[in-house]
Amino acid sequence: MRHQKQNVKLGRSPSHRKALLSSLVCNLIKCRRVTTTVQKAKLARIEAEKLVTLARKGTLHARRLAASRLRQPDAVALLFSDIVPLCEGRPGGYTRILKLGRRRSDGAEMAILEWVGAAVVSTDASSDDSK
Repeated sequence: MRHQKQNVKLGRSPSHRKALLSSLVCNLIKCRRVTTTVQKAKLARIEAEKLVTLARKGTLHARRLAASRLRQPDAVALLFSDIVPLCEGRPGGYTRILKLGRRRSDGAEMAILEWVGAAVVSTDASSDDSK
């Protein structure tokens, strides 16, 4: 029986869903902020928080497990060097989801997934106020 078994399939095959979540978490680690749909953000948040909890152990085994889930060596290095110190002293809740409203084209509910307490580096050229 399937009591208490919840799967959000996102209309994808299991391998496609796994690759999508891995890509979202890698981009979250690299860019510190990702804009996506609410359902994808909720699933990526679960995966990202599990990886931070795993990375806080700091062992070689934890690094290898993270590498097998993320599949990008540079994202694993950033996770262990930048994200884990950022989340130090926090018992959980490493990410937040900010809802943006509906996307104009198809009406999908959009959200921003970001790390709690992380300063997002803006790449806009128009953001500096030199007068």
